[in-house]
Amino acid sequence: MPVTVRNGTADDMKNVHTLVMQLAIFEKAPEEVITDVETLQKDGYGERDNFRTLIAEDENKQVIGICLYYIAYSSWKGRILFLDDIVIDEPYRSQGVGTLLMNALFNICKEEHIKQMRWQVLDWNEPAIKFYEKLGAFIDKDWYTCKMNF
Repeated sequence: MPVTVRNGTADDMKNVHTLVMQLAIFEKAPEEVITDVETLQKDGYGERDNFRTLIAEDENKQVIGICLYYIAYSSWKGRILFLDDIVIDEPYRSQGVGTLLMNALFNICKEEHIKQMRWQVLDWNEPAIKFYEKLGAFIDKDWYTCKMNF
């Protein structure tokens, strides 16, 4: 199956939001998603670009996967890429789409001289953990994720 990966645009945010909701349902937390399409368009492609997206499309230009990420800074590493979400539409999982998207992110890191990429995975999401380990990722179990909602 031919798949292309491209940079996302504001026009892609409806598909991005649909896949984000699919992920939230999988993670048993759809009520936690408070963004909508308009918010994603404004925050990603408005006055400030708070995030970037990569879009995976099939040969019919149907969106089958997304990455939502942003560039952050570490006092230890310098510029880092933080992957917030990677979502592959369920019928397209285990067909190499996730690997294509992750490789595209790795290339962005190289091209933009980013020293580290970070992301999170739920401890019960064994398929994702195995996928990330297969790519060579180190799953750090020493750090806790801290959150504060406002």
